[in-house]
Amino acid sequence: MRIGIDLGGTKVELIVLDDNGDEQLRLRQPTPAGDYAGTVTLIAAMVQQAEQQLGFQGRIGIGIPGVLSSQTGKVKNANSQCLNGQDLRAEVAAATGRAVRVANDANCFAVSEASDGAAQGKAVVFAAILGTGCGAGIVVNGQPLAGNNGLAGEWGHNPMPWQDKADYPGPACFCGRHGCIEQYVSGSGYQRLYQTLAGARISAEQIEQRAAAGEALAQQAQQQLLHHLADSLAHVINVLDPDVIVLGGGLSNLTWLYPALNSELPKRVLGRECVTKVVRNQHGDSSGVRGAAWLWQAGQ
Repeated sequence: MRIGIDLGGTKVELIVLDDNGDEQLRLRQPTPAGDYAGTVTLIAAMVQQAEQQLGFQGRIGIGIPGVLSSQTGKVKNANSQCLNGQDLRAEVAAATGRAVRVANDANCFAVSEASDGAAQGKAVVFAAILGTGCGAGIVVNGQPLAGNNGLAGEWGHNPMPWQDKADYPGPACFCGRHGCIEQYVSGSGYQRLYQTLAGARISAEQIEQRAAAGEALAQQAQQQLLHHLADSLAHVINVLDPDVIVLGGGLSNLTWLYPALNSELPKRVLGRECVTKVVRNQHGDSSGVRGAAWLWQAGQ
């Protein structure tokens, strides 16, 4: 048995998987907002509850909205600010009495899909989450790639490639730079594309509804999203050349993206050939917490 914990800004989710990847138990609790000590206590209590219900002690993996510093082992770059600078791995280990593995939530998503999801059996997997923002995880031969600085997969904070002069410097990003990929191919980026065209900010779902109804501006926003996503994924292929690209997050539900991307990518990668396929995730919103549980399998 292995225990996965998805530590989000609003909820802490725990899942227990057996050796076949079958779910045995799932628990959810609200995240103690801004309370780091309370968060550690909650995690330990949820682990204890799960183990009491199932009658075993499991191995613990945690997915976080940040990374562990390779220099200090402490959390950095987390959008849940109370985690930054904290030795989460050591403190949860002390509170539960066993070893703990911690990884970025996008890496957990990648591990989940590589272990028993849409990328099962593939050696090199690039898994991108297109949600409110966008990020990615990389798995090589079953193991998450964190990188020397803990930054592998921080695809969303590279500049959008092949921009026209008129597009420079691009929208401001919270990271302090302009024109980041995240500002174009996230849910909020999709809203911004439509707003620039139509002067109104509406949800991605509403954009899709208007496009389906034949609105030209909504259809133009769809084409711009496709253009930006194909360009940014072509860069990934030119650098990493993965066996498969898996999409997650809200925009991964846009079914028209997959045939369109797989048609566009060969036009953009070096050599004008591309056998790497872009596919939809298999485990949906559960992929992050499942991947946290699979961290032990991935690290064996």
